[in-house]
Amino acid sequence: QVQLVESGGGLVQAGGSLRLSCAASGVIFNIAAMGWYRQAPGKQRELVAKITGSSSTNYVDSVKGRFTISRDNAKNTMYLQMNSLKPEDTAVYYCNLIRLDGYTYWGQGTQVTVSS
Repeated sequence: QVQLVESGGGLVQAGGSLRLSCAASGVIFNIAAMGWYRQAPGKQRELVAKITGSSSTNYVDSVKGRFTISRDNAKNTMYLQMNSLKPEDTAVYYCNLIRLDGYTYWGQGTQVTVSS
C-alpha cells in the first residue's frame, strides 16, 4: 500500500514563495506519473503540474513560469516549488500518484493561502 504525505503549505503574501513536498512510502513500483492538484473553495479539483516516469513535465497555463515540479527518486519525494504566488493560487494542494495499471493514490492535502 502506498501512502502520500504532503507538507510545506502555509500562509504567504502575494509575490512570495513556498515549496511543497510529497513523501511517498510503501511498495512503490510501475509509476506512470506523479502530480500536484489543487482545489479552491467552490471549485473543481484541477491538475497543477505533472511529472512522468521519464521526467517529462507539464503545467496548467496559469502556473507556467512560476511553478516547478521535480522528483527525488532516491528519497521517494516529489516537490512543487511555487514562486510569485498570487491570491488565486489559494487552495488545498493534493499529491497524486498513478501506477501504470491506472491505480491512483492521493495524499491528504496541504493548505496554501496567499494573501493580497
